[in-house]
Amino acid sequence: MGADAILVIAAVLLGLCIGSFLNVCILRLPRDQSLLRPRSTCPNCKQPIAWRDNIPLFSWLWLRGKCRWCHTAISKQYPLIEALVGVLFGVSLLTYGLSLHALSAALFGTLLLGIAITDARHYIIPDEFTWGGLVIGLLLSLGGGVPGFRDALLGAVVGFALLGLVGLAGSWVFKEEAMGGGDIKMMAMVGSFVGWRGVLITVFAGAALGSLIFVPLSLKKKKRLVPFGVFLAVGAAVAFVFGDAIVVWYGHFLKGD
Repeated sequence: MGADAILVIAAVLLGLCIGSFLNVCILRLPRDQSLLRPRSTCPNCKQPIAWRDNIPLFSWLWLRGKCRWCHTAISKQYPLIEALVGVLFGVSLLTYGLSLHALSAALFGTLLLGIAITDARHYIIPDEFTWGGLVIGLLLSLGGGVPGFRDALLGAVVGFALLGLVGLAGSWVFKEEAMGGGDIKMMAMVGSFVGWRGVLITVFAGAALGSLIFVPLSLKKKKRLVPFGVFLAVGAAVAFVFGDAIVVWYGHFLKGD
């Protein structure tokens, strides 16, 4: 087995472990519970989950998706998220090579996945994802020296200010809260990874996707809550992967090339 294959396998295994931790965050952060205590238990029989039953993905497959003690079905969310993050880490390494950019892609994607699922389920974006992700984004930007950190900081400021202004304008027009604080803080985090241009792409793509999905639904039922963080997460992923190409295309479009 070649060195490249070993690195990819290692990246996938690391992703599986981080995906397992992400499951804990998704489950506990909306409830303001500690991520460390108490130990994980079966929701049905309350038996503590032993280490051998807590190996990411493999334990779920070995137990055939059931608790060892009471045989109650274990949610498919756990292995699915672990597998997704594992694939994300492997694909990031294959796409960007052994680089800081690959690490940024893997961690940013993990944060976006956690935000999307939590917001979809609870209409909450925990600060641990937003402020914690902002710190991670700024630290990773140091790999680009002063210019990299400056661009990340500018992106964070623009992301926070832009969505904050959108929220204020929406509140003034609709006479009620139009943008959650979690969405605003999320865009500060996103900006630290994709820069100010990526922020614009993220907001545009998120708003377009959200409109396509929720406007038809709102015609049937008014006062429907919108987990905007889900759509911003999709937009942010588009901005990270295709942002540079979109900016170049748009520049040519304006010039009429």
